[in-house]
Amino acid sequence: MKKLGRIITAMVTPFKDDGTIDFNAMVTLGKYLISHGSEGLLVGGTTGEGATLSKEEKLHLYEFMVNEFSSQVPIIANTGGIDTVSTIEFTKEVAKLGVDAVLVICPFYVKPTQEGLYQHFKSIAKAVDIPILIYNVPGRTRSDISVLTLKRLVEECPNIIGIKDATGDWNRVSEEKRVLPDDFLIYSGDDSMTLPIISIGGAGVISVASHIIGNDLLQMIDAYQNGNTELAKKLHLKMFPIMDGLFFITSPIPVKTALNLLGLPGGKFRLPMVEANEEETGYIRKLLLDYKLLLSLIPI
Repeated sequence: MKKLGRIITAMVTPFKDDGTIDFNAMVTLGKYLISHGSEGLLVGGTTGEGATLSKEEKLHLYEFMVNEFSSQVPIIANTGGIDTVSTIEFTKEVAKLGVDAVLVICPFYVKPTQEGLYQHFKSIAKAVDIPILIYNVPGRTRSDISVLTLKRLVEECPNIIGIKDATGDWNRVSEEKRVLPDDFLIYSGDDSMTLPIISIGGAGVISVASHIIGNDLLQMIDAYQNGNTELAKKLHLKMFPIMDGLFFITSPIPVKTALNLLGLPGGKFRLPMVEANEEETGYIRKLLLDYKLLLSLIPI
């Protein structure tokens, strides 16, 4: 299996004015991310407004990204859904495209029990050979897979290789690292938790902030892993306002706005996501200015 990398950028999906995917912008942004710290790309996830993409659009997008970038970095595709059967069918189709792994979210809205989550992920893992990352983000799904359920799955399903943990719960992540196999990949789903998770042997981060501060994020991880904990601490504290500020309203509104302010192709939104208003844009511009990513308050 190809190593998935330490910084996997949860890529935005730039849309054109007519609402279609801007594939030229995907190429421009992908090249920028790879040259600025990203060691893997996640496509069609929450940050990529995957919920607004049709099945056909996702398949086209995933195949396009594999063709453009899989020789440079791993490509991970979001295939999760609300029910097990359709998730299996879609994951099988995506696996044929050559992606390196899939990200499968805990089913949202229906709030399954722990046994339901176990059966859901076990059924998917048994139906496909592709590596699977489980995505646990109870703040969005109201569905929360426990460490014991994860342990059951990992013991039975060798292709469940890791988790994107967006619980924001340090105790939870510590328990995952304590009871799960040492080679099980624990990725932070929150940028600000990257350094703590790396410090206990986590794999890295599936990141939003890496769109704009990827080099610093990679430098922080390198510093910690090379024993320079003081530099890692300084970089974490330097980046924290960006890491936190990109979530002051619903993501991906802040990060796409930031990209557009920086002259990078964030693109348009699809409803129900909308453009940042004047006040929100001002807040994002100030974040970039304070970080010295923008040189003036002149609108771009």
